[in-house]
Amino acid sequence: MIFTIAEIGQAHEGSLGMAHAYIDAVAKTGATAIKFQTHIAQAESSIHEPFRVRFSTQDKTRFDYWKRMEFTPEQWKELGAHCAEVGLTFISSPFSNAAVDVLEAADVQQYKIGSGEVSNFLLLKKVVETNKPIIISSGMSSYAELDDTVNFLKEHKTDFSLLQCTTSYPTQPKQYGLNVIQELKDRYQVPVGFSDHSAEVATGIAAVALGATLLEFHVVFSKAQFGPDVSSSLTLEETTQLVAGANAIAEALQHPVDKHSNNAFSDLKAIFEKSLAVNKALPKGHVLTFDDLEAKKPKGFGIDAKEFRTVIGSKLKHDLKAWDFVTENDIEHE
Repeated sequence: MIFTIAEIGQAHEGSLGMAHAYIDAVAKTGATAIKFQTHIAQAESSIHEPFRVRFSTQDKTRFDYWKRMEFTPEQWKELGAHCAEVGLTFISSPFSNAAVDVLEAADVQQYKIGSGEVSNFLLLKKVVETNKPIIISSGMSSYAELDDTVNFLKEHKTDFSLLQCTTSYPTQPKQYGLNVIQELKDRYQVPVGFSDHSAEVATGIAAVALGATLLEFHVVFSKAQFGPDVSSSLTLEETTQLVAGANAIAEALQHPVDKHSNNAFSDLKAIFEKSLAVNKALPKGHVLTFDDLEAKKPKGFGIDAKEFRTVIGSKLKHDLKAWDFVTENDIEHE
């Protein structure tokens, strides 16, 4: 099975009740894990942060937005416990060392490092010390930067995986970078997945077909709702389709078909393949032509249809009625 991660991000809009509702909803999709983002505004940001400020009429600054997205340490514990109750792996992306402390107290099971934090070795060191699996998003990173991060993680004997990701919302087909999945596998020899912002079911399924063993994708209740990631997200119904499709493709890849052998289809071939017949009444001594012949099911009642060339130009030994099969006993070869 593919490790499928439904990313809630800030789709809860700072509502604890909404966050819990997402946990229950994601559990019904068949996804393996649910992922949040743990923000502590004072620790990670300032009023000078310019990223996507104007998307919201509710928040004057991005700092205000992060403040609104905060949950208390106790609330994070409640969210973590809820994930465990419904069988979802609890993952979150910390954006500060302080957030790691909160998540550790909440029994987070895995960490996701967002693409903007890949070179934040202060945060990486804090996360590495938890000894929990880490998922690294490569969205904003060059190979040179990834080399440094991967070397750091390997030096610390960290259990980690990488995600091909394009930091564009929503991602367009020419930006997917599906080719990078195999490049990452070859370069780093670790599990590689795909973090998707396309809002399309097909993208994740394609990634699995190309070797991704993890899939991360944003999820929302409705694409009509408010929020910066809505246009890059799947609905819960689409999530169910993606999880089922991705797992089906993964199963298919585990069972390669041998086209050198078709023994499994022997019975069906006998039914669907055809025997030669004549398409009109023909007298004894008639010389068969292409226009005299038809192919009829099943195989084995006459000469195989694929052997039609061997009967053209042959004489009939006796009369044949329309639609009679043609056997070796019916013809004289010149």
